[in-house]
Amino acid sequence: MTYNPLYRRTGLIGIKQGMTSIFNELNQQIPVTLIKIDRNQVSGDKDGYLQLSSTDTDKLSKPLSKHFQSLNIHPKKHSKEFKVSNESKIQIGTELSAAHFVPGQFVDVQATSNGKGFSGVMKRHNFKGLRATHGTSISHRSQGSTGANQDPGRVFPGKKMAGRMGGETTTVQNLKIVRIDTQNNTILVKGSIPGRDNGTIYIKDAIKKLVIDGQNKFKKLGSQPEHTSKALPWGVDTLPFPAATQEMAASYPHILQAPAAPKKDD
Repeated sequence: MTYNPLYRRTGLIGIKQGMTSIFNELNQQIPVTLIKIDRNQVSGDKDGYLQLSSTDTDKLSKPLSKHFQSLNIHPKKHSKEFKVSNESKIQIGTELSAAHFVPGQFVDVQATSNGKGFSGVMKRHNFKGLRATHGTSISHRSQGSTGANQDPGRVFPGKKMAGRMGGETTTVQNLKIVRIDTQNNTILVKGSIPGRDNGTIYIKDAIKKLVIDGQNKFKKLGSQPEHTSKALPWGVDTLPFPAATQEMAASYPHILQAPAAPKKDD
């Protein structure tokens, strides 16, 4: 079955390896984040969701260990469900590769952001603070009045105040994949992603970058082949469908890199 932009593919579970920079064929320096895809295997399929598990471990509870044993899969440390279309189902036990994504395409990356502890309003919400002169004493970085009066006599929920900052599930959208190392099962994404090194992240196809004739992919336009080329970014012809397995990746080159986009004429 060939890829269609109206189909939703599964994502992958990765481990953030840190940042570096590479050069393309035009000698342009590109900052990238390395994402390691560590033994992603399909471990469940139910109600339009595909469950993936990654990172082998021997430290699991008995119920979870028996669950993986019943599937004939080595126990895994992380599991995640991805919403997929009916055409994107994959057999349980299949191991996926980093080549599931294609250099040049855009992805959405989800992770837990760095926790910064209890922070004031200037750091947390970018308040300007109070005046530095004219009688202001020891409250230069305070938030000032919270705006409550006798009516309503309370502070509304969601008011921007000091509190815990960071440590939340954060999604960065429309990041470009620059290079894929099929031998080391590593994805290089342009720019930064949330979280600390060695943290678990979830990566999937960018929804907002799939555009067909100016309409998003949820618009029912049929399944004509010409829609695929219009929906995918420049330099990307198609995506592996329903997924790229380790067996498929063995026949790929060790390094897959996105071509540099041609410069627009002035």
